[in-house]
Amino acid sequence: MTILTAPFGGGSFSPALSFLDHPSSSHCHYVTFSPTTRGGFPRVSLKFTVIGRPFCLQSAKVAVSVSGSPQTESGEQVTSTGPVPDPPSSSETLRLARRSADWRAARAYSERGIIYEGRIEGYNGGGLLVRFYSLIGFLPFPQLSPSHSYKDPNKNIREVAEGLIGALVPLKVIQADEENRKLIFSEKEAAWSKFSKHLNVGSVFEAKVGSVEDYGAFVHLRFPDGLYHLTGLVHVSEVSWNLVQDVRDILSEGDDVKVKVINIDNVKSRITLSIKQLEADPLLETLDKVIPQDDSVNADSLGINEESNIEPLPGLEAIFQELLQEEGIDNIRINRQGFEKRVVSQDLQLWLSNAPPVNKTFVLLARAERQVQEIQLATSLDQEGIKKALQRVLERIP
Repeated sequence: MTILTAPFGGGSFSPALSFLDHPSSSHCHYVTFSPTTRGGFPRVSLKFTVIGRPFCLQSAKVAVSVSGSPQTESGEQVTSTGPVPDPPSSSETLRLARRSADWRAARAYSERGIIYEGRIEGYNGGGLLVRFYSLIGFLPFPQLSPSHSYKDPNKNIREVAEGLIGALVPLKVIQADEENRKLIFSEKEAAWSKFSKHLNVGSVFEAKVGSVEDYGAFVHLRFPDGLYHLTGLVHVSEVSWNLVQDVRDILSEGDDVKVKVINIDNVKSRITLSIKQLEADPLLETLDKVIPQDDSVNADSLGINEESNIEPLPGLEAIFQELLQEEGIDNIRINRQGFEKRVVSQDLQLWLSNAPPVNKTFVLLARAERQVQEIQLATSLDQEGIKKALQRVLERIP
């Protein structure tokens, strides 16, 4: 039996709250308030049924007795300085227990990644209000699937929210913080669970440009049902083979584009996309046109120099010296050079040929601004071995 002390009535006395927990009374518990007095004030005992575990829905029974002995039922002298609060009603106790259970459920949904179909009950300036059993959670507008906005591009976000009231939406719980009363949902995360299985590196999608940032553009992927369910990032380096100073010069929100999936991060639910990799590398055009294989072409008109007149691009000599230290690379020479029609990069870039070594000879391409140099490696390494050797060399050069 647990003894608690709480204020009851006025004067200098306090009650003893006696919780009677008998094995045979598994459905109801009783609390006895036994306030006592000093100086001959009457002793009042209140006994009534309260909700215990499990809950018992009975009307309270109150018994009042008067005694001159200022003692608790255990015989101790007690003192009180204030009134005893009324016990919670059965309906309020049930409500609190229900809310506590629903918070536990929300945490379980979050930890296990379970998809929940939540009913939209309203919205405010930042997002939608979602019913989760007895709780109301929040679905921020940025966590909405892009499929809603592009069903009718003429609708603004508030009109989209208005149209979703009453709808059941598949969601994931991404935050369940009972202490701070934060229950946050994401429709994007639920869409990832359903549609990411249809993604593969190398897949090509019709897409629509969403927001455009300094570092790239977020692009929504269109699926066979005609809706845009997932969003990926086209980094600024994957927008074009040309040097891109500002992504907004090339892409705008709402543009229709075609993209290639180049990386999938299932842990962070991220997709990396490329636009330029669906186009021919202008460097290949350089090999075919600026540096032609046909000896009948007038080299002077194309800006081609023979080996004797070629000065290595800045930084190449140091790379050559380090490459010759790598096992399996025997000789390096600049074979030809040419000039592209457009600037692809201001910095020195090294490109491995897509073709494997032929007769122990491998082609490496160096480019800076408009200038391109074709480099031949005499090597016993395969394409992967050359790639690793080049990576080691670049790590050693400051």
